[in-house]
Amino acid sequence: MGRFVYENSVKVEIEDRALTHVQLVMTAKLRRGEPFGFTWREDASIGGGRTTVWVHAGSSLVFKYNGSRQPAVNRAWVDALAFTANAPTGLYLVSEPAEQAPTDREAVLAPA
Repeated sequence: MGRFVYENSVKVEIEDRALTHVQLVMTAKLRRGEPFGFTWREDASIGGGRTTVWVHAGSSLVFKYNGSRQPAVNRAWVDALAFTANAPTGLYLVSEPAEQAPTDREAVLAPA
């Protein structure tokens, strides 16, 4: 279980695989200079509810992973998360979709 820390105070535990995908979407948006909201549901053990933070170029973000191995990236999941990040509601975790098989064209263009 990894941890996302915002501004050295707001923290949430997110499974390492999901956190990797969230990090990819966040860094891509920030590289393009696109601020956005990030919302997550709080665990019932701390009262439930949800938290939203405003992520921008000046934000202090920490992605702390429990495991040492980088998980494989599911491009369909990155796309699904990016879709939420580009919506008015902002980024939020969605279930991991099945990984899509590459098309014939992508298979030909992929490095061996």
